[in-house]
Amino acid sequence: MIMNGDDKIGVIGAGAWGTALAQMLASDGRDVLIWALEPAVVDCINARHRNETYLPSAELSPLVRATGNLDDIAHCSVALVVTPAQHTATTLRKLPAIPRDLVLCSKGIEAGTGKLMSEVATDAAPESDIAVLSGPTFAHEVAAGLPTAVTLACGGGQAQWERISPLIARPSFRPYYSDDVIGAEIGGAVKNVLAIACGVAEGLQLGQNARAALIARGFAEMMRFGEALGAERETLAGLCGLGDLVLTCSSTSSRNFSLGKALGEGGNPKDLMANRATVAEGAHTAPVLDDLATKHNVAMPIVSAVRKLLDGAPAQEIVADVLSRPLQAEQAPPA
Repeated sequence: MIMNGDDKIGVIGAGAWGTALAQMLASDGRDVLIWALEPAVVDCINARHRNETYLPSAELSPLVRATGNLDDIAHCSVALVVTPAQHTATTLRKLPAIPRDLVLCSKGIEAGTGKLMSEVATDAAPESDIAVLSGPTFAHEVAAGLPTAVTLACGGGQAQWERISPLIARPSFRPYYSDDVIGAEIGGAVKNVLAIACGVAEGLQLGQNARAALIARGFAEMMRFGEALGAERETLAGLCGLGDLVLTCSSTSSRNFSLGKALGEGGNPKDLMANRATVAEGAHTAPVLDDLATKHNVAMPIVSAVRKLLDGAPAQEIVADVLSRPLQAEQAPPA
């Protein structure tokens, strides 16, 4: 791996999560460069030290500087990729083709191809080494310096971990090593869809028991799907799987949970998606995840139910269908 510059860190994507990561990285006195698509966001960060569009609650460090030119990121040896999953390939193809570590921080599956983000990034930037950062991380809490822990899954193994982890670890932001890139990605992608389901239960006022059951049964779906694609059970039981699932299924601070809640309250899916300033990635992931589950012969009834909801089926009808499924053992018998 060829390192560029003096271990500068770039953040590609100035949504709420990208902005929070930039603020966290600057907390130890490091200069951080963040790329934003919108000129107004660039100007606001540089002139006012705020991102009023995506993370208005945070006052940003003067060490966080914004740019609208992806070429500027070429001088960074490590780039955190925080663009929406459906735009990652397009963005990375515009990045100068210089060897670097790309840390994928967006959670999702590419809709047109069914590819995980690591596959997308490898195709779009084959000269780079790929890692995945995932875990229980609400953007406003990370920006405020509240503590959390994350999985840093390194496709380049221990050597890549030793390059990246000292650059991103902070007293309130603790990465844990993994080499299971697939597991880290699947945990982040599946939990977004399950968070929509839990939001629906909240919108329908089905109670806390129902939400706990959805989390547990959703986690079983995540484990089945992950194992079918080669993920490790231990990864999915960790921060980037179960940890992130519990967080995003329990609070309206989750964009996916909020979308589900609005659906449960009778909102129209198309109207809800059109009127959102930020991306609820689970809405894009649900159809492709359902298709992949069918392809791999994995039963994911909650994911299928979310897909039907997003296609416009009434929430009450979908819940009734799920509750009327045949009774079965909680754990599948050993093969």
